[in-house]
Amino acid sequence: MRILNLIILSLLLLAVLPSTPARAAGVDLYSGEAQVEDQSAQEQQRAMPLALQQVMQKLTGLNNFEEYPELAPALKNARSLAITFYYRNRQFTLPDGEQDEELYLVAEFSKPAVDELAQNLKLPRWEPDRRPLTVWLLVDDGLSRRIMPIELEYAWESIAATAQARGLPLLRPVPDEEGQYPVDAQLLWGGYTDELTSGGPADALVIAARREGPEWNVRMNLDYMGEIQTWRNRNIDILLALQEGINTAIDEIVALNSIAASDQGMEVYEMTVTGIHSSARYAQCLAYLNGLSVVERVKVFSAAAGKVQFLISLNALPDYFLRAVEADGVLSNTDLPDEFAMQP
Repeated sequence: MRILNLIILSLLLLAVLPSTPARAAGVDLYSGEAQVEDQSAQEQQRAMPLALQQVMQKLTGLNNFEEYPELAPALKNARSLAITFYYRNRQFTLPDGEQDEELYLVAEFSKPAVDELAQNLKLPRWEPDRRPLTVWLLVDDGLSRRIMPIELEYAWESIAATAQARGLPLLRPVPDEEGQYPVDAQLLWGGYTDELTSGGPADALVIAARREGPEWNVRMNLDYMGEIQTWRNRNIDILLALQEGINTAIDEIVALNSIAASDQGMEVYEMTVTGIHSSARYAQCLAYLNGLSVVERVKVFSAAAGKVQFLISLNALPDYFLRAVEADGVLSNTDLPDEFAMQP
């Protein structure tokens, strides 16, 4: 008992470290970009607010800010919120398969300043703990049905760019050395996403596009966090149909993971975690709690053999914390209120 208490006491200083995640599985939430014609001061002045607007899109999950007209004048001060900026050339594929490039201004913005702006404007917050989405594209052009056809590389790049701009990490399926994918094309065409996600926690969007006369009929099957939704888009331009589809998918994902402005604010939640029988288990539990985006600070209230009582400072209602814990499966509820057990 004495040894365990000494171990826990030696780690107490770690328990007050704040949790400040700024990235979402490869997406830099506080970096925005905008296309420019050149590197002139005039173009920089025009592009900087657009880069900040993209950051606000990533943080909130909103595709537009029609319901928040106060944001537009605030964007004019984008330069004062920027830490640094630079230019880069982005290469992309044209519909004919040729390569081209565009010049972009990329700006890094101050996290505290941007967070304060979002709070002042009472914007919703898309939680930064974002599960990557695996996107499958299956195309039937009337002659054949293929997975991720090379001639639609430009369409995939457009989907990926849209997702990156809005802050959703994407995963692209990789074929084997012979160019084959480890799935049945018929399952993909049927939208059986459970066959794609049964091997783990991966989430999937299956896009099945069929040419019907002059139009493309595109069906989207989204399986995210166990929620399954299906919808269709039609357009004579497959790129426009896919753009509409990926934006709809992101909107649905945001709805599952967004914190309304009215639910934000400092809250304290008291919880007990059992199954902590070593310093390694304690460190694992502490790292997990501090890694949750809804958690601001973790303090130890009391400790006993195999059990630690925490005071968790949250930046939203406890319901969001409990939902995240339930989804992750690192801690499980016991029969007692506000008590959780660490999984083996």
